[in-house]
Amino acid sequence: QVQLQESGPGLVKPSQTLSLTCSVSGGSITTTYYWWSWIRQPPGKGLGWMGAIAYSGITYYSPSLKSRTSISRDTSKNQFTLQLSSVAPEDAAVYYCARTGGLGPYDCWGRGTQVTVSS
Repeated sequence: QVQLQESGPGLVKPSQTLSLTCSVSGGSITTTYYWWSWIRQPPGKGLGWMGAIAYSGITYYSPSLKSRTSISRDTSKNQFTLQLSSVAPEDAAVYYCARTGGLGPYDCWGRGTQVTVSS
């Protein structure tokens, strides 16, 4: 059973960088051909894909967030990390990590973590 769990600060100040970690158990983040994504849902809005890192380590980002989004991984810890710079109140959301085979639906999700942006 693959399980994902988000962790990180629940509160960040405007202009700071948000860093969240997704810890994966029951499966390796290097297993072909899975992709590991960060998805967020602002209050009252739908789910929005932010970016992903593949089993190979290659990354892709939403064009709207590419300039301030970075996804990395630590294979020794079986974790991948989201960094979102220059956060603003509009970045407040529930942040999820999830797994997908690429073309199909997300088959594994973390529970999500609430991030508030406030000074």
